[in-house]
Amino acid sequence: MFEPGHIHRANLPGFPGQQFSVDIYYEARPNAQEGTMLHFRMVGEIDGKPFEEEFELHRDTAFNFASVLSKAAVKHGLHPNSTLIMRNHKEYDQVFEDIRRILGAAPGEAVNFDHLEKDRF
Repeated sequence: MFEPGHIHRANLPGFPGQQFSVDIYYEARPNAQEGTMLHFRMVGEIDGKPFEEEFELHRDTAFNFASVLSKAAVKHGLHPNSTLIMRNHKEYDQVFEDIRRILGAAPGEAVNFDHLEKDRF
């Protein structure tokens, strides 16, 4: 389920496999040294174990959000073959466009490759 600034992902109750329910919140935050950052907060549970994770991505690398979110979820126990975002491509597109709106980003803007290294999680 997507709404601006928030996405909720969960598997269906009774569905065989790993059980999870995760809420992802995101917003732009100013940073005096790094410029605008996209702040993420993930909260939920995977196989009955609660977790919370917060991190930031630089404005120019924030569009790598699906990879970074997946790495964070795997770190907390989600199976690597599972995914929080790509399962429903329509939701991915909605999050991508919402992030673009929040950051005021336009296609074709330059990426600082040093930021990619910093934002790998």
